[in-house]
Amino acid sequence: MTATRADRWLHLDGTTNTRDLGGLPTVDGGRTAFGRILRSDNLQTLSPADVRTLVTGVGLTEVVDLRTTAEILLEGRGPLREVDGVTHRHFTLLPERGRRTDVFAAEEDDADVRAELPAGWAESLLPRQVAPGDEGEPPAVRSYLGYLTDGTGNVLAALRALAAGGPGAAVVHCAAGKDRTGVVCALSLAVAGVGPEAIIADYAQTAEVIDALVAKLAGSPTYAEDMTRRDVASHTPRAESMRRVLELLDERWGGPIGWLETHGFGAEEQAALRARLRD
Repeated sequence: MTATRADRWLHLDGTTNTRDLGGLPTVDGGRTAFGRILRSDNLQTLSPADVRTLVTGVGLTEVVDLRTTAEILLEGRGPLREVDGVTHRHFTLLPERGRRTDVFAAEEDDADVRAELPAGWAESLLPRQVAPGDEGEPPAVRSYLGYLTDGTGNVLAALRALAAGGPGAAVVHCAAGKDRTGVVCALSLAVAGVGPEAIIADYAQTAEVIDALVAKLAGSPTYAEDMTRRDVASHTPRAESMRRVLELLDERWGGPIGWLETHGFGAEEQAALRARLRD
C-alpha cells in the first residue's frame, strides 16, 4: 500500500492514528501549518515505504516518544532509530519503576531486554495514573490531570523539544497516540492559538480509527492484555474528556497558557513553539 494523505490523516502501512497538526483554525483567523508536527500511535511497525514517506516526503527529523522506558525496551528498536538525521527524544509522562533511567543506553547494554527487564516494570506499562484530589472526575480526565501533576517536567520537556526543533518535521507519539500524545498536542495547539473546540475535535478524531487502533495494539505482546481486558468503547476518546480538562485548566490556571507560564514555560518558549506551528 502506498501512503496517501487525505485531509490531515497520513495513511501508513504501520500505523493507524497518524495525522498532521496542520490545517487547524486559530482564533485570529489563521491556520496551523502542515508538515511541522505530526501526532501518531506507536511507530514500531513502520514499513520501509512508511519510513521513506516520513523522512523524504514529510521531512521528518525528530521523534518525541512519550512511552515509558518499559514500553520502549519491550517493543525494541523501531525502524526510524536506524535512520541518520532523525533524532529521538524520550519523555515518559507516567511513573517509572526499576533501575534504568536512560532507555537508549539500556537498549545498547542488553542483548535481550525483554528477558532482562527488571521485576515490576512489566506491571507498570500503562499505569492508570490519576491526579490527587480529583476523585470526582471521570477516569480519563483524572489520568490527563495526572500527567500534568506528576509528569510536569516531562510534559514541559516535550514541548521544549518541539519548540527548539526544526526546520524539519517532528512526530509526537505514545502507544495509541490518543492520551499522552493528546495532552501534549492539546497544549501545543493552545500555544499556537488554536481555540478550545478545535483542540477538542482534534483529540476526539482518534475515535474514527479506534477499532483498527485497538486491533493493532492487541497484536503486540506488550499491549495485548491491556487492549483485550476492556472493550473498545472504554478505549475510545470522548470529546467531553478533553473539554473537561480544558475547563479545569481555565478554572485553576486561567487556561492552558496560564498552566504553562506558572510552570516555567515562558513567553520566548511559547513564541518558538507558536512559530513551529504557524507560518
